[in-house]
Amino acid sequence: QVRLVESGGGLVQAGGSLRLSCVASGNIFRTTTMGWYRQAPGKQRDIVASIDSGGNTFYADSVKGRFTISRDNGKNTVYLQMNGLKPEDTAVYYCMSRNTIPRQYWGQGTQVTVSS
Repeated sequence: QVRLVESGGGLVQAGGSLRLSCVASGNIFRTTTMGWYRQAPGKQRDIVASIDSGGNTFYADSVKGRFTISRDNGKNTVYLQMNGLKPEDTAVYYCMSRNTIPRQYWGQGTQVTVSS
């Protein structure tokens, strides 16, 4: 089992910044990709960004140039730096990790609210 604990969400004005963190614990030795998804009310959960064990990153078109994903393997932590936030970025943000089996794990989510 892998446990993921997110932090860093909150309320911010449009144009502001937030940094999300996700700490992984448990059986993390086979972890390959980690990432962030988000889900707004009434919408499906969509990928925001991901990073694999080689440091290769993927970003949704809607966040390219504004969000940056990074990973500290020594701390078993993945980060999402969010700049230039927009009201449409409002959602619950979930951390995800995937291992070599493959099996996917999710955090409990952290709320990000951007006011206009």
